[in-house]
Amino acid sequence: MADYTADPDWIDCRALRAAEAAAGGGYDSTGLNDAPGVWRPALRLIDPDDAPEPAARGKAEARARQAERAKAEQAALARQRAEAEAAAREAERVKAEQAALATQRAEAEGAAREQAKAEARQRAEAALREKAEALARSKAEAEERSRALKEARAREKAEAEARAKAEREAREKAAAEARARKLAEAEARQRAEAEARAKAAEEARLRKEAKARAEAEAKARAEAEERARREAEAAEAAERARAEEEARRIAEARKRAEEEARAKAAEEARLKKEAEARARVEAKARAKAEAEAKARAEAEEKARKAAEEKARREAEAKAAAEEKARKAAEEKARKEAEAKARKEAEAKARREAEVAARLAAEEAARLAAEEAARKAAEEEAARIAAEEQAKREAEEAAAAEQARLEAEVLARAQVDVPKVLRRLIRETGPIPLSQYMGESNARYYASRDPLGEQGDFITAPEITQVFGELIGVWFADLWSKMTKRKYIHYVELGPGRGTLAKDALSAAAKQGLKPQIHFVETSATLRKIQREAFPDCIHHHDISTLPDDAPLLIIANEFFDALPVQHLIRSVDGWYPRMVGLEDNAFIFVTGKERMDHIVPPSWVTASQGTLIETSPAAVAVMAEISRRLKDQGGAALIIDYGHEELRSGSTLQALKSHKKVDVFAHPGDADLTAHVDFELLQLVAQQHGADVMGLQYQGEWLIQMGIDTRMEMLIRRAPYEREKFNRQRDRLVKESEMGRLFKVLGLCGRRWPFGAGFD
Repeated sequence: MADYTADPDWIDCRALRAAEAAAGGGYDSTGLNDAPGVWRPALRLIDPDDAPEPAARGKAEARARQAERAKAEQAALARQRAEAEAAAREAERVKAEQAALATQRAEAEGAAREQAKAEARQRAEAALREKAEALARSKAEAEERSRALKEARAREKAEAEARAKAEREAREKAAAEARARKLAEAEARQRAEAEARAKAAEEARLRKEAKARAEAEAKARAEAEERARREAEAAEAAERARAEEEARRIAEARKRAEEEARAKAAEEARLKKEAEARARVEAKARAKAEAEAKARAEAEEKARKAAEEKARREAEAKAAAEEKARKAAEEKARKEAEAKARKEAEAKARREAEVAARLAAEEAARLAAEEAARKAAEEEAARIAAEEQAKREAEEAAAAEQARLEAEVLARAQVDVPKVLRRLIRETGPIPLSQYMGESNARYYASRDPLGEQGDFITAPEITQVFGELIGVWFADLWSKMTKRKYIHYVELGPGRGTLAKDALSAAAKQGLKPQIHFVETSATLRKIQREAFPDCIHHHDISTLPDDAPLLIIANEFFDALPVQHLIRSVDGWYPRMVGLEDNAFIFVTGKERMDHIVPPSWVTASQGTLIETSPAAVAVMAEISRRLKDQGGAALIIDYGHEELRSGSTLQALKSHKKVDVFAHPGDADLTAHVDFELLQLVAQQHGADVMGLQYQGEWLIQMGIDTRMEMLIRRAPYEREKFNRQRDRLVKESEMGRLFKVLGLCGRRWPFGAGFD
């Protein structure tokens, strides 16, 4: 047998087998290479001889020691393998526990799913019950609605009967009123006819008496002549000369008597003619008034009948539409109920899913609605905040603008008007009269309180409180006729010290009228006085900033007369403006070079050469704005001023200083420049811009119709010791020689507003 022990890879296989047996393993020639922690490259196992040779005994011992070491190593390997197996078993145990836990979790999830299904079924059953209850409620509500509809129809029928009864009663009442009006008109006509007959009889009596007096005088003259003739015949010749002289004197006396009789007869004829003319005018005026009253009554009756017919047709149309809508709603509800029942019978299972989906959708919709509501609330809050901010900014801007305007007014009060106007004329040439007047009055009103004994003039409100009180009563009467609107504005143009407003609003408040107060004023001095009297008033530089959210009650007392005027002079080839120029540093009138035929009224275009007329573009602009406001917002206006009823030739421009007239060029900026108001032009502008003209009345007549005499009597009864003062105040406002005829009252109103008192 070959000796392989010298091979370095040789080991004793018997030792290895013994170690393997001790470790509990079988024979495996390949297991040595697989043992954990041991590595040997391609071992070759060789079985030695049973009886080793003595020379190889040392090697056997070495191999035994090596086998022991291998055995120890195998034991360590076995321990490691046992530990690995234990770790594997522990891992398997953990894995089994995890599997058990997973099983328990799956069972729990299954139970939860079962419970969720059970809860879903319960919710579905509850929803079905709720739906059934809702259906029952819907049915009950439908029955209730049906009952309510029946009751509503019954009520409507009763209301229709009541309305028909009311309309019938209203028609009967209107017919009775119409009959009463006709009777009143007939009585008025009878009274007028009786008065006319009585007046005619009186005139006939006067004529008869005059004729009798003339016949008596003629008879007396004849008797005197007969006596003179007899006396002349009986006289002696010596006395003939004296008789002739006496006859001559008698003839002269007779001639004078005849002339006096003729003059007296002529005077009586003139008086008779004037009386007849007055009677014809009065009869014509009464007939016109009766015709107008009759026309108004017929128009009112026609409008009332048209309104009643319109209301009846609208009520019938509304009732038919409601009945049609009710039937359509009932038919629709019935069809929907049938379709719903059919669908529920066909798809009960699907409904359960739909219930769940609906609940989810409702929840989503609720959340979406909450989100939308939140966003809407945020947007609303943002909008309100933006509006508040815009309002604050607008108020701040208005306050800034107001402060700027007041600063301009104060600055204008310091202007040396004569110096500025002279420099302007030297630099640019003659200026329009309207510019001269505007600059002068702007400085005049900005620098002082012009009213009262210490000022330059006195207006009607400063004369007596009754003037303002009657204006307040006039506005309150209109306000009550317009169903007492809660929100309305009182506007005064040029309110002065606020005297008129105080008296007018005090009288109006007794009738329940308490409007918001607005003053159009440019004078800083007067604004301060007005704020002391009315802390809540709102000031405006002009009427363009007045509010547009409610009707306006406008009063302009002696406002238009201070607006700038323009003079036009007829030349050979047309009309030219009157300008203001300089001559040796003095202001003078000069004629402009630009033709102005286009603004001359048609009836004045061909006037004679040298004719001068006045016009006021500023007054036209203000009246146009007032009229547009009344047309768009409603309300009424009183324009009280001195002026003429129609355009006349000539200049009315004047200057007042310390209650005296001065030259218009003497004190520019320190005197009040005014001109008569052209009321014909104002009425034309008002009508062109949509306002209704109530009429134009003399101030004295208007105050009398408003009851100034009654009010003065009340004051006299309270203070009889001041009777003379009250009478003087009344006469100054009413008498034709004072303010009664020179001053006019123009009434305007918006469409569909009634005419005020005092314009009959």
